[in-house]
Amino acid sequence: MSSAVVVLVLLAGLSESAGRILPMVATRYSASRPIVAVGLLLTGAMVEAAVIALWPRTASAVAELALSAPSSPAELTWTPGMVAPLVLAAVLAFPMLGPLLHLLLIVGVGAGLVTPLSEMTDLGWWAAAGCVAVAGVGLAGAVEVVRNLLVKVSASGARELLT
Repeated sequence: MSSAVVVLVLLAGLSESAGRILPMVATRYSASRPIVAVGLLLTGAMVEAAVIALWPRTASAVAELALSAPSSPAELTWTPGMVAPLVLAAVLAFPMLGPLLHLLLIVGVGAGLVTPLSEMTDLGWWAAAGCVAVAGVGLAGAVEVVRNLLVKVSASGARELLT
């Protein structure tokens, strides 16, 4: 990845994290302390950036699994034009502003990955779209499971401290 793509992926991760963390910080007094809020924001930014960076590579891996024989050693990677729309994710991820707009943005960015993946792997457009969708949903699901586990562990740890 070029340095411009790395910067855009990190900004997109920070943007996505801000869209998830800021509404939570605004509604919960205990999480609104600056140190906690900044820690959550930066941790979330790194996790989201990692998920964004892994999306094309995971889609390439899913496409290779779908093919009977590997097509080419090259992997799908982000370009600055493909990842730049994800920087808008914070504005669109706010729950009151529009989860549907956020979903449409993610679908649009995923559609941008489909054509290069289709050309790289000799899969049809719809098969490549399925690979991109499976990769995106799989990564999002894995992150959501980890988030839920962390919330349960931290909630049970807080209950143990109170008793």
